[in-house]
Amino acid sequence: MTARLSVVGHAPGLVATGEELVVTNPADGAVVGHVRQHSAEDLPEIIERARSGSLVARALSRHARATVLENAAALLGQRSDEVARLIVAEAGKTIVQARKEVARCQNTLKLSAVQARSNAGEVVPFDAFEGSETRTGWFTREPLGIILAITPYNDALNLVAHKIGPAIAGGNSVILKPSQLTPLTARLLVDLLVESGLPAEVITTVHGNRLLSQALVSAREIRMVSFTGGFRTGEAIAAAAGIKKVSMELGGNAPVLVFGDADLTTAVARCVSGAFWAAGQNCIGTQRIIVHESVADRFRNEFVAATSRLTTGDPSKESTDVGPMISEAAADSAQQSVEAAVAAGARLLEGGRADGAFFPPTVLADVPRSQCVWADEAFAPIVVIETFSSFEEAVDLANEPEYALHAAVFTSSLSTAMRATRELEAGAVMVNDSSDYRFDAMPFGGAKYGSMGREGVRFAYEDMTQTKVVGILE
Repeated sequence: MTARLSVVGHAPGLVATGEELVVTNPADGAVVGHVRQHSAEDLPEIIERARSGSLVARALSRHARATVLENAAALLGQRSDEVARLIVAEAGKTIVQARKEVARCQNTLKLSAVQARSNAGEVVPFDAFEGSETRTGWFTREPLGIILAITPYNDALNLVAHKIGPAIAGGNSVILKPSQLTPLTARLLVDLLVESGLPAEVITTVHGNRLLSQALVSAREIRMVSFTGGFRTGEAIAAAAGIKKVSMELGGNAPVLVFGDADLTTAVARCVSGAFWAAGQNCIGTQRIIVHESVADRFRNEFVAATSRLTTGDPSKESTDVGPMISEAAADSAQQSVEAAVAAGARLLEGGRADGAFFPPTVLADVPRSQCVWADEAFAPIVVIETFSSFEEAVDLANEPEYALHAAVFTSSLSTAMRATRELEAGAVMVNDSSDYRFDAMPFGGAKYGSMGREGVRFAYEDMTQTKVVGILE
């Protein structure tokens, strides 16, 4: 199904000498490529290269940074089919979904270029304060230095761009540690940036185990850690990071409220898409659908019928709706979660049984609150449907988890929609759309326990820079 790639060293000056990691296709187990591993013993060389890269990055003009990012976006567009097929082979996304991710990545790079050109600082109105009438000045946005970017497998291209794009725009160097499951897509993006004119030492790509990650996170020379991944890893990073900036996106458990006056046809279609995109491996994917009792039966029946029509299979085929999960272990874990819920009293309405790395879209009802598919992020194509009788009950159910990224509301009432946006505890609330909508320019991050900074190009760029004030006494 896929061509073999061998990636044994990324750029001059940093060649890994450890064991080779074999990257395989989750759909069929075929070897996609090989990547040599770094170890914690390589830390001094990694840091030294990144330190040198930070000096180079800082010296690049804003025009040069923006031009690199714009050229990379253009080059990505020219090679979009090649990149999309690598995403399919390495991550298991369907070809349709992979193409969309490539297009989004182009936009992320372009948005980063805009920040490089325009978000340089502001005039400070010193004379607005009595006694400072003869002062004038401004502030600029300066690089932090070295940014450590740790990225996940589920958006192996665009989530890398969301970290390295703003970092480059801000004049920083980056140590990039992509997921061990999808390293080739990340490396391809870095190669495109270098081909577009970025000095190679500005990004240092490393691969390795937990010990390497721990050494990098705790390194004093690193000024910021930008991490997307799970809560346990996030807690370990926060404990080890020391005095440096930390930005984390730690997952969600998206609730969707469907009120009795909603357009059910639209709600069903949007929720099916939002739940099963990327085989449910989507931190803002629809997980808990909370439906008013007056329309619950109709919604449930139509949702299950629409789910049953989805095609699960070979992700390289245009007709496939749902590809494999990232691994057989992930699919097995999803099945175990469903079986535990059913054993506790839940009703299985659709799906529920893994076949290798493939796990079909699965729908549950009457799930006890103690079960992980209700309380925690499933990160699998699993949906729980629950009913409510009052607005207050719906919001209470939605807000039960201690962390949240996105939520959604379907209603024809502007009053209901506005009240819900105020009372739902989430980083974003989508009205009459699925929870999984994201535009790459908007602020993106969690609420409650999961709130650790914001991504979205402008907001990440500002996190990755620091202000310097210049004041002049006339």
